[in-house]
Amino acid sequence: MSISAKNITKHYQSQKALDEVSFDIPKGQIVGFLGPNGAGKSTMMKILTGYISNYEGLAKINETDIKDNALSIQRQIGYLPEHNPLYLDMYVKEFLKFNVDIYKCSPKRINQVIELTNLGSESHKKINQLSKGYRQRVGLAAALVHDPEILILDEPTTGLDPNQLVEIRHLIKSIGQNKTTLLSTHIMQEVEAICNRVIIMNQGQLVADEMLEDLAQNQQQIIHVEFDYSVELEALERLNKVQKAKEIGLYEYELYFETSQDMRSYIFDFAHDSGLKIKTLNRKHQSLENLFREITIKT
Repeated sequence: MSISAKNITKHYQSQKALDEVSFDIPKGQIVGFLGPNGAGKSTMMKILTGYISNYEGLAKINETDIKDNALSIQRQIGYLPEHNPLYLDMYVKEFLKFNVDIYKCSPKRINQVIELTNLGSESHKKINQLSKGYRQRVGLAAALVHDPEILILDEPTTGLDPNQLVEIRHLIKSIGQNKTTLLSTHIMQEVEAICNRVIIMNQGQLVADEMLEDLAQNQQQIIHVEFDYSVELEALERLNKVQKAKEIGLYEYELYFETSQDMRSYIFDFAHDSGLKIKTLNRKHQSLENLFREITIKT
């Protein structure tokens, strides 16, 4: 396993930030690391990168215990913290050379990561002259100079405009094809666009760990229907395979089905038999955002 966490527990005085968290991430996966503010995501990332060493449990990178080998572990990881730490008075190439010198890698890596992150047009500028999107690219380039096997990215797209979001997402997905990537974000569309697995944290606990492909297959079917008259929820809940029914507006309802079978024909039959007319009928599947809300509110 590239990344392994076993029963990780972390206290900040009386507050338990992580509560026996365990997961394994094999080489090549891009994993979305989700959770509300205060869920423990950043703490876990700092443990995995060796920045926090005072914790209970066992954390490993490539089968090596992080606690006893923090410096060697950090050479295997490219880390982009939530608040991208850049020296703003440095030129882009100067900053990347600084990182190359730290890792003692080939100076050729400077031009290689500039090309990889599409920084060529900005590489002659000082970092304080760059837009937020290009500063994020510089942070990614610095995380990649030593060609790490593992990338740990904490909120890499925070504060970017829509065009910058698309560019950085494409860049992360492209880079992540040959690396193991743990990506923390609050943006569900980002996970669906980039990742092939999602881990959800809440109140210091791991509450979901699913492959995106499996999650899509197991999503609830939701049918939004608007009748021309009011309907008792009990009548809707007696429909075949209905898990629950909700009234969401005047004569409007959402029906939740635990089946991939298209249930709209059953709604038509119900309306006909009940003397009702259907004004709106839409079928959709539960989004990752709705699942996230249900899990984190419920737990």
